Amino acid sequence: MEVSAWRIPLLLLLALVMETNLASFQGWSGFQEKPMSTKNMNTTLDFFIQSYNNASNDTYLFQVQELIGSQVQLTTGVEYLVTVKIARTKCKRDEVKNVSCSLQNNKLKRTLVCTSLVYTVPWMDYYQLWDNSCKDV
Repeated sequence: MEVSAWRIPLLLLLALVMETNLASFQGWSGFQEKPMSTKNMNTTLDFFIQSYNNASNDTYLFQVQELIGSQVQLTTGVEYLVTVKIARTKCKRDEVKNVSCSLQNNKLKRTLVCTSLVYTVPWMDYYQLWDNSCKDV
Protein backbone atom coordinates (compact mmCIF):
# COMPACT_ATOMS: atom_id res chain seq x y z
CA MET A 1 0.00 0.00 0.00
CA GLU A 2 2.88 2.37 0.67
CA VAL A 3 4.10 2.15 -2.93
CA SER A 4 0.75 3.35 -4.27
CA ALA A 5 0.74 6.29 -1.83
CA TRP A 6 3.80 7.70 -3.61
CA ARG A 7 2.41 7.24 -7.12
CA ILE A 8 0.34 10.41 -7.33
CA PRO A 9 3.03 12.79 -6.02
CA LEU A 10 5.61 11.05 -8.20
CA LEU A 11 3.40 11.41 -11.28
CA LEU A 12 2.81 15.10 -10.48
CA LEU A 13 6.54 15.66 -10.09
CA LEU A 14 7.21 13.87 -13.38
CA ALA A 15 4.58 16.01 -15.15
CA LEU A 16 6.13 19.18 -13.72
CA VAL A 17 9.62 18.19 -14.87
CA MET A 18 8.36 17.31 -18.36
CA GLU A 19 6.48 20.63 -18.64
CA THR A 20 9.58 22.56 -17.61
CA ASN A 21 11.74 20.70 -20.14
CA LEU A 22 9.14 21.14 -22.89
CA ALA A 23 8.95 24.89 -22.23
CA SER A 24 12.71 25.24 -22.60
CA PHE A 25 12.68 23.04 -25.72
CA GLN A 26 10.15 25.32 -27.45
CA GLY A 27 12.67 28.15 -27.34
CA TRP A 28 11.47 31.73 -27.43
CA SER A 29 7.97 32.87 -28.12
CA GLY A 30 7.12 35.25 -30.93
CA PHE A 31 9.25 36.52 -33.78
CA GLN A 32 12.84 37.47 -33.00
CA GLU A 33 15.40 39.48 -34.92
CA LYS A 34 17.93 36.72 -35.50
CA PRO A 35 20.48 36.57 -38.29
CA MET A 36 19.59 33.95 -40.87
CA SER A 37 22.34 31.64 -42.06
CA THR A 38 23.36 32.20 -45.68
CA LYS A 39 22.11 28.73 -46.65
CA ASN A 40 18.71 29.23 -44.97
CA MET A 41 18.42 32.75 -46.37
CA ASN A 42 19.18 31.62 -49.94
CA THR A 43 16.80 28.65 -49.89
CA THR A 44 14.02 30.67 -48.21
CA LEU A 45 14.34 33.58 -50.67
CA ASP A 46 14.60 31.20 -53.64
CA PHE A 47 11.40 29.49 -52.49
CA PHE A 48 9.69 32.86 -51.97
CA ILE A 49 10.53 34.27 -55.41
CA GLN A 50 9.62 31.01 -57.13
CA SER A 51 6.24 31.04 -55.33
CA TYR A 52 5.72 34.70 -56.21
CA ASN A 53 6.52 34.13 -59.90
CA ASN A 54 4.29 31.05 -60.06
CA ALA A 55 1.33 32.99 -58.61
CA SER A 56 1.93 36.16 -60.63
CA ASN A 57 0.14 36.93 -63.90
CA ASP A 58 3.04 39.12 -65.03
CA THR A 59 4.64 38.29 -68.39
CA TYR A 60 8.09 38.75 -66.86
CA LEU A 61 9.79 37.06 -63.95
CA PHE A 62 10.77 38.94 -60.81
CA GLN A 63 13.92 38.47 -58.78
CA VAL A 64 14.96 39.46 -55.26
CA GLN A 65 17.03 42.64 -55.25
CA GLU A 66 17.51 43.12 -51.53
CA LEU A 67 16.67 41.48 -48.20
CA ILE A 68 15.35 44.40 -46.16
CA GLY A 69 14.64 42.50 -42.95
CA SER A 70 14.02 39.09 -41.49
CA GLN A 71 12.62 37.68 -38.28
CA VAL A 72 12.44 34.08 -37.17
CA GLN A 73 10.11 32.12 -34.91
CA LEU A 74 10.48 28.52 -33.81
CA THR A 75 7.29 26.47 -33.96
CA THR A 76 6.91 22.90 -35.18
CA GLY A 77 9.32 24.12 -37.86
CA VAL A 78 10.80 27.54 -38.50
CA GLU A 79 8.77 30.57 -39.58
CA TYR A 80 10.56 33.37 -41.40
CA LEU A 81 8.94 36.78 -41.66
CA VAL A 82 10.91 38.42 -44.47
CA THR A 83 10.71 41.82 -46.13
CA VAL A 84 12.33 41.97 -49.54
CA LYS A 85 12.62 44.30 -52.49
CA ILE A 86 11.91 42.54 -55.78
CA ALA A 87 12.13 43.81 -59.34
CA ARG A 88 10.84 42.81 -62.77
CA THR A 89 13.46 41.24 -65.03
CA LYS A 90 13.76 41.02 -68.81
CA CYS A 91 13.20 37.24 -68.68
CA LYS A 92 9.77 36.10 -69.74
CA ARG A 93 8.08 33.43 -67.70
CA ASP A 94 7.66 31.09 -70.67
CA GLU A 95 11.39 31.21 -71.52
CA VAL A 96 14.04 29.00 -70.02
CA LYS A 97 14.66 30.20 -66.49
CA ASN A 98 17.97 32.00 -66.64
CA VAL A 99 19.80 32.60 -63.38
CA SER A 100 21.23 35.90 -64.61
CA CYS A 101 18.25 37.89 -65.83
CA SER A 102 18.92 41.60 -66.08
CA LEU A 103 16.41 44.02 -64.63
CA GLN A 104 13.99 46.09 -66.67
CA ASN A 105 15.16 49.68 -67.03
CA ASN A 106 12.55 51.23 -69.28
CA LYS A 107 8.80 51.75 -69.03
CA LEU A 108 8.43 48.10 -67.96
CA LYS A 109 10.54 48.70 -64.84
CA ARG A 110 8.66 47.70 -61.69
CA THR A 111 9.88 47.38 -58.12
CA LEU A 112 7.90 45.98 -55.20
CA VAL A 113 8.48 45.60 -51.48
CA CYS A 114 7.02 42.34 -50.18
CA THR A 115 6.48 41.11 -46.66
CA SER A 116 6.05 37.36 -46.53
CA LEU A 117 5.64 34.61 -43.99
CA VAL A 118 7.45 31.44 -45.03
CA TYR A 119 7.05 28.27 -42.99
CA THR A 120 9.80 25.71 -43.34
CA VAL A 121 10.90 22.41 -41.89
CA PRO A 122 14.53 22.64 -43.09
CA TRP A 123 15.55 19.12 -42.09
CA MET A 124 12.75 17.80 -44.34
CA ASP A 125 13.36 20.31 -47.16
CA TYR A 126 9.74 21.48 -46.79
CA TYR A 127 8.67 25.08 -47.52
CA GLN A 128 5.27 26.74 -47.62
CA LEU A 129 4.30 30.37 -48.27
CA TRP A 130 1.71 31.22 -45.63
CA ASP A 131 1.21 34.91 -46.34
CA ASN A 132 2.48 37.49 -48.81
CA SER A 133 1.78 41.18 -49.30
CA CYS A 134 3.52 43.36 -51.91
CA LYS A 135 3.38 47.09 -52.63
CA ASP A 136 4.78 49.13 -55.51
CA VAL A 137 7.63 51.46 -54.60
